[in-house]
Amino acid sequence: MEKGNKLIVINSAPYETRVATLESGILVDFLLERGDDRDIIGNIFKGKVIRVLPGMQAAFVDIGMEKAGFLYAGDFVTPRLEFDSDENGDEDLADNIDIHEARFPQEQFIPPIEGLIREGQHLIVQVAKEPLGTKGARITSHITLPGRYLVLLTWSGHIGISRRIEDPAERERLHEIVERIRLNGMGAIVRTAAEGKADAELKADMDYLVHHWDTIRNKGEAASAPALIHRELSLSLRAVRDMFTADMDRIVVDSEEEYLRVREFAAQFFPGLRDRIELFQGGQPIFEHYGIEIELARALDKKVWLKSGGYIVIEQTEALTVIDVNTGKYVGRSSLEETTVKINLEAVKEIVYQLRLRNIGGIIIIDFIDMKTEENRENVYQTLVDALRADRSKTTICKISELGLVEMTRKRVRESLSRSLSEACPYCSGEGVIKSKKTICYEIFRAFERQALLLAGKQVSLYVHPALAEEMFGEHRRFIEMLENRFGMKVNISASEKFHVEQYQIEIS
Repeated sequence: MEKGNKLIVINSAPYETRVATLESGILVDFLLERGDDRDIIGNIFKGKVIRVLPGMQAAFVDIGMEKAGFLYAGDFVTPRLEFDSDENGDEDLADNIDIHEARFPQEQFIPPIEGLIREGQHLIVQVAKEPLGTKGARITSHITLPGRYLVLLTWSGHIGISRRIEDPAERERLHEIVERIRLNGMGAIVRTAAEGKADAELKADMDYLVHHWDTIRNKGEAASAPALIHRELSLSLRAVRDMFTADMDRIVVDSEEEYLRVREFAAQFFPGLRDRIELFQGGQPIFEHYGIEIELARALDKKVWLKSGGYIVIEQTEALTVIDVNTGKYVGRSSLEETTVKINLEAVKEIVYQLRLRNIGGIIIIDFIDMKTEENRENVYQTLVDALRADRSKTTICKISELGLVEMTRKRVRESLSRSLSEACPYCSGEGVIKSKKTICYEIFRAFERQALLLAGKQVSLYVHPALAEEMFGEHRRFIEMLENRFGMKVNISASEKFHVEQYQIEIS
């Protein structure tokens, strides 16, 4: 497998598109889009308000999907924005490819939603978060349109600069350019890719976005709610627009049709990047060639081994994710405390990598191995803070407790990798465990006792899974014989693969 510094690999098929980002041959990011089930974040709808909930300061809006969109009052009124992380530490929208809800200063008053929205009202809204589990999509009326260098704010005159552009003179230059080229009532966030770009390039991006917004508005006026009036770019084209930066070596695509589409898109909007887009013509599947399939398989495992012999266990639930750090095979060379700190520090790097790769969001609890000294706890905590600085998703972290626990949150916008690629086990319903064979055997014995009057003196057929039949023909055979003698019945056990190990069927022959 060849190892470029930074590489985007696109595996395109009629039923599925997968995009992987590699850094020095290591998988660091993965995105998936399947058939018609495209990522809806950024899509713009004309919706109809179907219910207003004053107690929740929210409304449900029919946008034509299976579940109604959820619109919070703060995502409807025009806020006083705080985008610049230099002042308040908030995540900069310009460095994220997703659409975000507006953020309000705590002191800003949000009017009661019943005074803002009424049932039956038609609204132009944008999806900020895709449906997660049983929840519908989170939507906002603050329409934002991302371009190559700018993110157009259609509802605010605010100008923000990416926090990754650090040079004060460059920040001021970009601010002045956007101030000149923006329309009244509209603002923009300057993305990292705009650093060093000329006025003409930024103006071309702004003109394109404004024209695009005019087209969307006109389409919205003519449409009947609910209706989709703007669909975000396909996953491949979003990868070019949002991820293909100057420090990216190349994009490799395995489908000639998708390759031509990506090249055409790049030629129109980013001509300088077109020659770094390649058609993969290897003999094996592209994800296997770059070792991505193996990494994806590892990303679905609960247990992740560390180089030293320790390991972490990642358990995702509906409410939160728990990560447990264990010493495993590593025994250290000197003191227990030194061993503990070494494993915890190694685990930090792997945890941050797995959070990003698996796209884990929400509440996260990390159970580090207990450390005796405050100095060591602080060292591990600070290492975690430093490692998370490179994460594009906003995180909030609490100090390590005396029990070695870290509580943190990570912004969740889309489904995690495990929920995108897997589903709950039909045997255990996502619990991760099933009843033991011994437990099922005893349940069957109790079922015989409950039906004693019906079964007495009869030939009885018991249908079970082969594993359960083996258990009953073994050490539990004597209990079957006891029941037969007690109730004067004869039990014939039949094994069938069609039965789940927890299922059984009792019939009178």
